[in-house]
Amino acid sequence: MGDGPPSIWEWIGRNWDTGRADSIRNLLTDHLTMSLVPIVLALVLALPLGLASVRWRWLYQPTTGLMNVVYALPSLPVFMLLISVTGLSQTTVIIPLTFYGMAVLIPAVVDGLNSVPDHVRQSAVAMGFTPLRRLLQVELPIAVPVVLAGMRVVAVSSISLVSVGALIGQGGLGGLFTRAYQNPFMPPVIVGIVLIVLLALIADGLLVLAQRLLTPWVRARKGQAS
Repeated sequence: MGDGPPSIWEWIGRNWDTGRADSIRNLLTDHLTMSLVPIVLALVLALPLGLASVRWRWLYQPTTGLMNVVYALPSLPVFMLLISVTGLSQTTVIIPLTFYGMAVLIPAVVDGLNSVPDHVRQSAVAMGFTPLRRLLQVELPIAVPVVLAGMRVVAVSSISLVSVGALIGQGGLGGLFTRAYQNPFMPPVIVGIVLIVLLALIADGLLVLAQRLLTPWVRARKGQAS
């Protein structure tokens, strides 16, 4: 082995699991946590708000207006403002990303529910479905493709935005970028970019698979059309 800088594979082998917080393995785990938790929280919060906005139409504009204002805020200043409340913790990153996700998912839930044809709702009522049963068995399944399309946007944006948190010491794989900035060396940058892209592709693929599993009638319809 020469005295020059290590190859990218040698660098990965040395830094994958060093037992320290800045090892690639730990940074990847942190990145997954700070990406997935906001996605789940955003969906859990957006569903009731979207349902309420469909039920009470006047609520939709102020809700989406507020969410759009939040979405327009740059992530780094928001992180810095939250430090005084939540400290230098993962929560400081998770909270803004949750609100960013809600800004996308609330309109997706509303659009998905509004895409349910009126005659389908009327048929469910005629069959004696209660409002809750109609929502769970008719309206939400039909709204799934639109909601999951929003989820795909949220997943990719959350996975990418987590890296900004590295500027406050909580950026998951973004920590590889700050390490390379402090000590110019390309392997951390390459590894960080590749892993973030892979996470985004995997998340998007899983959501596409979930849509196929949750909407089997779409595949059946396409099969009949062909």
